[in-house]
Amino acid sequence: MYSVGIAYLLWLVSGCGALGFHRFYLGKIPTGILWMCTGGLGMVGAIYDFFTLPGQVREANIRNALFNQTGMRHRSSHWRYVNDGDARVVKEKEPVERVILTLAKENKGIITASEVALAANISMDEAKKDLDALVSKGFADIRVRKSGTLVYTLPELMDTDSPLEDF
Repeated sequence: MYSVGIAYLLWLVSGCGALGFHRFYLGKIPTGILWMCTGGLGMVGAIYDFFTLPGQVREANIRNALFNQTGMRHRSSHWRYVNDGDARVVKEKEPVERVILTLAKENKGIITASEVALAANISMDEAKKDLDALVSKGFADIRVRKSGTLVYTLPELMDTDSPLEDF
């Protein structure tokens, strides 16, 4: 957890924010370098930081908690910071079609409705409906394995070197 007191102390020690030590502390490395090279953007940025430092610390703590909770770094395109009176970070829902394509690419063009439902956090019925829509548009095919499992194949993403032996 980052501390507002330490952030202000680093702001003070770095020439009232001109050297950006507080930004390095909060994990804002690029702007810390910018502050160091420009004297805190001619002190305008340093003064701005003086007034917004508690919010920056809160945001850094949220980012840190998110990192610790998920065990991996988040991509900014999938997470956004929300400040509606109660600051928090929420995960934006990724389009199901993107989830399907990502899974298909990882699985050499072969996916099931249960994999899509799990990855997209949707019901099996919704996953099947989305996969069937790709079939009706001609982007995917339905196959049945010898085991009876219904799978969807995306020919563009299939590994051409390995035949579909168990269909």
